[in-house]
Parts: sequence; structure tokens; C-alpha cells
Amino acid sequence: MNRNTLLTGITYCLIPVLAWGGMFPVMQVALKVLDPFYFTTIRYIWAGLILLGMLIVFEGKDALRLEGKSWKLLFFGTAGFSGFGFLTFVGQQLSGPSGAIIASVIMALMPLMTTCVNWALNKSKPKLSTFISIFIALLGALLVITNGDPSLIVQAKDHIGASLLIMLGALCWVVYTMGASQFAGWSPLRYTALTTCFGSLMNILIVLSATVFGALTMPSAERIGSAGSELLYMILIAGVLAVFTWNVGNKILKPENGMLFMNIVPVTTVTISALQGVEVGRLQLVGTLIVIVALVMNNLIQRQRKEAGEYAK
Repeated sequence: MNRNTLLTGITYCLIPVLAWGGMFPVMQVALKVLDPFYFTTIRYIWAGLILLGMLIVFEGKDALRLEGKSWKLLFFGTAGFSGFGFLTFVGQQLSGPSGAIIASVIMALMPLMTTCVNWALNKSKPKLSTFISIFIALLGALLVITNGDPSLIVQAKDHIGASLLIMLGALCWVVYTMGASQFAGWSPLRYTALTTCFGSLMNILIVLSATVFGALTMPSAERIGSAGSELLYMILIAGVLAVFTWNVGNKILKPENGMLFMNIVPVTTVTISALQGVEVGRLQLVGTLIVIVALVMNNLIQRQRKEAGEYAK
């Protein structure tokens, strides 16, 4: 990979993680007005339509052909835009005032989740250093979640349950990101647009079913309008722009490298949350730093081993 290609990949991965760093504080405000299910559904309906329009303009109507991959599109679209959207933001809502920070730190665990998924799928067992990194990163995440008070694990089961939901949401995004490799020859825009549309269809089905059975209540137009600015950010910036550039960046750098940029998300989120007046505990800051250091060290060790192996050849 030449230097220009590398810089292009880095740029395309930086754009979405900076946008997603602001996503969680924005959602912290939006979740006071709309439930995460309707918000996510509305968000991806519009994002899907915009991406679909972009696909037709830039690649023509032939790019709408599914090529017998409709079930794959449904699976990865559901993982990325139903699993991630619903699980992550329900978990954030249940986490209370610190929900944005907790969610962002858990997102930073995605590089290690990618390693574990690779292990499960490709039977490539990680090195001992990776397991140590996973353990240290989880300790850091636990420090953020509990703010240094271990008793919260027992006293606040909903709090820990919320974090588990966010972790499942993060895992869904890892699956979605890695799913792009199943569409060889497709452009990032085509993969992004079609999976968003399939994910949106699943969101609509889930939300309508839940509404019919009384589990959800359809929000009024006034309530939706009151979250208008948050919706615009989540549709255009954290949706269309971020998801598209993320898929482009990961196609260039590969998911195991692109995922490392998720370490930037909690830094941005903590900064914005503090500016919003959210109290950020010192131990939460320490936990955030521990997660980032553990992940960066793990990546550096892996790179050194890879370079040593290539040199030996």
C-alpha cells in the first residue's frame, strides 16, 4: 500500500469516528424526546433514501441489482442498522446521564471484538498479548461503567444489563463492517446504500409489529419535530456521511486496521459531554485511557510481529 492510499484510508476512517464521537451526546438529548426504536427507524429511512439516490446518480440503475445476494444484504443490513441502532441506543438510554460516555467506551472495544470474530470464523487463535489486551481493556471499560464503584455491579443490574446491550450492538457493527468482504466487486457506496435500505425495511417491520402489539407508541409529528436537529445530525452526518466513509476506509485499510480508529470515539464523546455539563468522573477518564492504551498497544505488537515475519521471509 503506497503512502497516498494509506493517507486516503486514514482520512476516510477519521471522518466517521469523529462524527460518531458526537453521535452519543446528540442521542443523549434526542432520547429524552423520542424512543430509540422510532428514532433509529426514522433516521435510517431517510439515510437509506439519500444513499439510494446517490447510488443511482453515481453508478446508475444497474447498481440496484441484488445479484442473488438479497439474504446477505438482509442479514448484514439487519446487523448494522437494526442490531446496532436498537441495542446500542436502548442501552445508552438505560445507562442514564453517563450513557453517552459508557456507549462510546464500549465502541472502542470493537478492535478486540474484530479479533475474536476473526478467531471464530477463520480459526486464527490470537496471541497471549491479545488476550492480555482484552482483559485490560475490559477492566478499563468496567471502570467507566461503574465509575470505580464495584458495588454497582450488584446494586445496579439494569446498569450492567444496559452495557451488555451496548456490547451486543457493537458486535453487530463489527459483523456489518466485516460483511463488506462478502461483496467482492461492489463499491462501498453500493454496499452502504443497499444494506441501509434492507436494514430500514427490517426496522419498519420490527417497529410496526411492536406498535401493533402495544410495546411501542407511535410518536406525534410534534414530538418528532422537536428532535429535528438531532435527526438531521444523525441522518446526514452520523448516518450518510459517516457510514459511507467508514465503508470506504475499511475497504482500503481492512477492518482489523480500520477498527482501531474507534479508539478516538470515546475521546470525542467525553469532550463533548463535558462541554454539555455532564459530570465526568476522574475514574471514568482513567478507564477511558486504559481502554485506548490497551487497544493501541495490542495493535502495535501485532504490527511488529507481522513486520518481523515478513522480514524473516
